[in-house]
Amino acid sequence: MTELVLSTRNRHKVDEVEAILGTELPGVRVVGLDGLPDFPEVVEFEPTFAGNALLKARAAATALGRTALADDSGLRVDALNGMPGVLSARWSGRFGAGTDSQDRANMNLVLDQLSDTPDDRRGAAFVCAAAVVTPDGHEHTVEGVLPGVLLREPRGTNGFGYDPIFLPERETRTTAEMRSTEKNAISHRRRAFRLLAEHLRAHGVVDAGA
Repeated sequence: MTELVLSTRNRHKVDEVEAILGTELPGVRVVGLDGLPDFPEVVEFEPTFAGNALLKARAAATALGRTALADDSGLRVDALNGMPGVLSARWSGRFGAGTDSQDRANMNLVLDQLSDTPDDRRGAAFVCAAAVVTPDGHEHTVEGVLPGVLLREPRGTNGFGYDPIFLPERETRTTAEMRSTEKNAISHRRRAFRLLAEHLRAHGVVDAGA
C-alpha cells in the first residue's frame, strides 16, 4: 500500500481525499498531520490557491521526507474581480475562520457587495488547487472548478461557508441543500484531486497499478 501525507489536521478532509484517491488509485492510503503535534502551522501568504497549496505540501515533504499533498480552496466571484479568492475564509476580517459566525459574516458581506449586481452578472465558482511535492523535488499543481451563480438569499442548512448562496451550474439546489455525498460527488476538491491522481499515476509518483 502506498501512503501519502496530506498537509492538514482536518480529519474530515483526510477522509474525503482518501475516498477520492482510493477510487482513482486503489491501494493508496492518505494520512494527515493530526498525529504530529510539533509540526508547525504553515502561514499561507501566497496570492493564489496553487501557491498556498504548494507552501503546505513543501513544508510537509521537507519536514517528513515523504511525498506530500495539500490543497487550498475558496470562492471566486466574477463581479468582485475574482475575490474573495484566497481570502474566502476571512473575507469579513473577523477572527475565527471556519466558525459558524465567521461563515455568516463572510457570506453576508459578499451578499452586501453584490446587492446591486443583476442576476445575469452573479457568476461565481468554487475553486480548489491541489499540489504534490516529493522528497526529490518534484512539484505539480492542478485546479478543480465548480462553476455556478450566487443567489440573493441563503437556502439550505447543510455544508458551510458560502454553500447556502451557491447554486452550481445545471442545478436547482444550492450546495447547502444537497446531501454531503451529492455535494462531494461534484465538488471542486473532487475535481482537483481526480486530476492530481492522473498525474500521480502518469508520472510514477505512485505505482501505476495502485
